[in-house]
Amino acid sequence: MTLMVTRHTQQGVALIMSLVILLILTILGVSSVQNTSLQERMARNARDSNLAFQAAESAILEAEIYLAAVTTLTPFQTANTDGRYPGNDTLPPPTVDLSSFDWDDPSNNAMQFNVVDTNIDGVAAQPRYIIEFIQTVVSDEDRLNLDNIGQDTGSGRTQVFRVTAYGTGGTDVANVMVQTTYGRRF
Repeated sequence: MTLMVTRHTQQGVALIMSLVILLILTILGVSSVQNTSLQERMARNARDSNLAFQAAESAILEAEIYLAAVTTLTPFQTANTDGRYPGNDTLPPPTVDLSSFDWDDPSNNAMQFNVVDTNIDGVAAQPRYIIEFIQTVVSDEDRLNLDNIGQDTGSGRTQVFRVTAYGTGGTDVANVMVQTTYGRRF
């Protein structure tokens, strides 16, 4: 017995099922492309932010190397345009208003800023920093130590500085500001 299929018995169910499956596969493909694109942007932004942070850290290191070589407070007491801001021994210490500080144009700031000497590849702008002299700290133990026993310099005074660094990543929109405090005896 032969089975004959006529046109009247086919209703197009196979075509409808094929179109539904094709639609589902298209939606899955589009969502996976969007997901991949989003992950790629997140990875690029994380890299850019990390690059800006590393640039700011290199500026902090350069400022600390400078402070390790300083032997007097004279660079902070004279008029300069090298990013060194003076302080005094009154509380609260003077601070730089970082909300209005212009990291793009040094001439817009009182004593400008320093740009890192070494050239860092891959950043939109080289990192910059400022150094603020905060105050001189004399600990209670040093005040009572009249004979300066156990003191390296005999002064017992620690000069405290604040270093603020500004780093830019691979694009201008990734910016990081890092601050540290540095103390040393002269």
